[in-house]
Amino acid sequence: MGHEHFSVIDMIPFLNQLPPHVANTIVVIVFLMVVAHLGTRGLRKEPKKYFVPEGRLTFRTAGEMIVEGVLKIVKDNMGPRGPEFMMIIGTLALFILVSNILGLIPGFHSPTETLNTTGACAITVFSLTHYYGFREHGIKYLKHFVGPIIWLAPLIIPIELISHLVRPVSLSIRLFGNIFGDHYVCAIVFGLVPFLVPLPMMVLGVFVGIIQTLVFILLSMAYFSGAIEEVEHEA
Repeated sequence: MGHEHFSVIDMIPFLNQLPPHVANTIVVIVFLMVVAHLGTRGLRKEPKKYFVPEGRLTFRTAGEMIVEGVLKIVKDNMGPRGPEFMMIIGTLALFILVSNILGLIPGFHSPTETLNTTGACAITVFSLTHYYGFREHGIKYLKHFVGPIIWLAPLIIPIELISHLVRPVSLSIRLFGNIFGDHYVCAIVFGLVPFLVPLPMMVLGVFVGIIQTLVFILLSMAYFSGAIEEVEHEA
């Protein structure tokens, strides 16, 4: 990519010894932790003031708007039980969004430009899907793999198994492919015409980053909802 010749990570001790996607992942995590701290500082000392809305844009109000926006998406797609999944969905949304946008800043690379990172996110969703399923239904969760009609089980079980195993592959490759392709094109344009012209591409890159974040969390919510729903079977 066009900005691979210079990396801010190479100037940071310890991080420059790590693989680029790991180092940039740490940058994203530290950034989110700092923003979270700035948005919640003083909460324990003066919790009552947090019930009173502030009249200006601060880290707190920005954080509240982001959390409320993500919570609305979760409730709209998962119903009343959506807030139970807010922690994992919110974490994925913020991490993926910041990771996607990070690669648009010269000197940085998106952690989501590599399959290692997107695969880790997808495997996390895959594992939690079945965790929530077994937590909700116990051993009866396996009925999800049998199908609605018991005598069709020999046909449905292989199809369901393949469908579930393909999910992390689909999630990881979709996110990786779109982010890598978008940033690669943006880097080529920046290398050919370094002034002004790449700006529309960067705006498009932000849009792509937001859309891919939404796609990832919407699919994740669909998987979680499917895992906790009741399944009826005919004899």
